[in-house]
Amino acid sequence: MRDDALQGEMARLRGLVDAALGRHLSERLEGADGPVPPRLAEAMGYAVLGGGKRMRPVLTLAACEALGAPAENALPVACALEMIHAYSLVHDDLPSMDDDAERRGRPTVHVRYGVATAILTGDALLTEAFRVVTWPDQPLAPDARVRLVALVAEAAGASGMDGGQEHDMRAEQEEPSLELLGSLHAMKTGALFRASALGGAIAASATEAQRAQLERYGRLIGRAFQVTDDLLDFIERRAAPDAQTTGDPHEDAVNLAVRLGEAACRDEAARLTAEARAIAASLGERGWLLDAIAALIEARRS
Repeated sequence: MRDDALQGEMARLRGLVDAALGRHLSERLEGADGPVPPRLAEAMGYAVLGGGKRMRPVLTLAACEALGAPAENALPVACALEMIHAYSLVHDDLPSMDDDAERRGRPTVHVRYGVATAILTGDALLTEAFRVVTWPDQPLAPDARVRLVALVAEAAGASGMDGGQEHDMRAEQEEPSLELLGSLHAMKTGALFRASALGGAIAASATEAQRAQLERYGRLIGRAFQVTDDLLDFIERRAAPDAQTTGDPHEDAVNLAVRLGEAACRDEAARLTAEARAIAASLGERGWLLDAIAALIEARRS
């Protein structure tokens, strides 16, 4: 499929996600179910609606459509996962974590609204995600909603993003083994990709075999995303005016390109995406967008 057609499909799905997020936040934060402090409401919107590729929710909708169900079935879980992703960025940027002052060309939430409000913003978005995934006016049966709640909780919790962040912080004291580094990446980055693909399958009322396929696909592209992310960071630092491929001991310890080398990372990304694309191909014509997403991750430049 031509690149403009692919970009059109990605834009269509991003549009569905953006509209649903905007609608939910505006309705929710206007206080239909109780007053929300205006500053907190504004900070939540700032964190969620301030841009981004929407890779995870687009993946959720694409997985749902690949199994023959309408994307709208998966919108609640797609929005929930994007809220969790946004919450994780808000907390990652805090002074006690990565201490970043800028994200996507704008001040981070704690810089604009203060540390305390940033913490509450992340907490509120995480909690709001569970509210979203159980929206009453959706086509999914109650048992599917329960599965999705469990999936979201696992992806965000101690065996998912939170656990990965803990591994990451411990890596500041001691260089992790490659085995531990794999676990760190699978939890901190990969958990949401796995949940995104599997969430789309659950929303499509997939069979057990189809759920296993999509879960495997999500794990593979989550790993590929992290490998290419490390590679891009490595290349960016090498090209900097004061060109150094090493610097921050912690960043070097958790960067696969620093640990394994650029060539090995490229080979690993190619291997992971090839396996993911084989899964997409097994779904027939409907799997074309999942195939294209895997290819985009391998080829990405930002």
